[in-house]
Amino acid sequence: MHPAFLGILMLDTQFPRPPGDIGNPATWQALGIPVRMHVVQGASPAKIVQEADPRFVQPFVAAAQQLQSEGAALITTSCGFLAAYQDLLAASVGVPVVSSSLLQCAHLPTPGVVTIAAASLNPRILQAAGVPPGTPVQGVAPDSEFATRILRNEPTLNVAQAERDVVAAAVALQQAHPHLQSIVLECTNMPVYRAAVAQATGLPVHDIVSLLAARWAALH
Repeated sequence: MHPAFLGILMLDTQFPRPPGDIGNPATWQALGIPVRMHVVQGASPAKIVQEADPRFVQPFVAAAQQLQSEGAALITTSCGFLAAYQDLLAASVGVPVVSSSLLQCAHLPTPGVVTIAAASLNPRILQAAGVPPGTPVQGVAPDSEFATRILRNEPTLNVAQAERDVVAAAVALQQAHPHLQSIVLECTNMPVYRAAVAQATGLPVHDIVSLLAARWAALH
């Protein structure tokens, strides 16, 4: 018997993934969580986030089933927008599926969401993730380093500038909604900047890595 692992359904990307990113093995090594990543070929950030291309539904289901057959005890994805497929993915396998950090919004006190693409994070996706109605959403600037490098799937990223972009979005969210008690980072590339966002806002910050760490601990 091979030891159980966290299975990650990965977009097909080339952009840099600093430590803290869901796709960097060091992120999981630091947490002591064994992982296995399965890239869904052709599923670029633009195809999934901006186009919501339905042709990739079945490949993601097949990849989840493959990971389960290999021994995954928990399955997740490398894009928060795949919350749209939460119910379908969960029904296709016999292990827990956590498609997106957005799933925790329903269990947090007065959350607000920071996303890579506010224009694309539509009510259907939020509803699929169980995000409470009226939860405020703030996107990073569409022309920012963070958004453009990732959504265009480019091979370079100015990490310091990307951090400033994500922090600026979080601060704008907090200023527009001063009653917020917690922040959820939708994008799986944002956990890199969790500490900076927490420092800038003074609020608890939740993301896909922190959610999966808790879910993994609950399984063991």
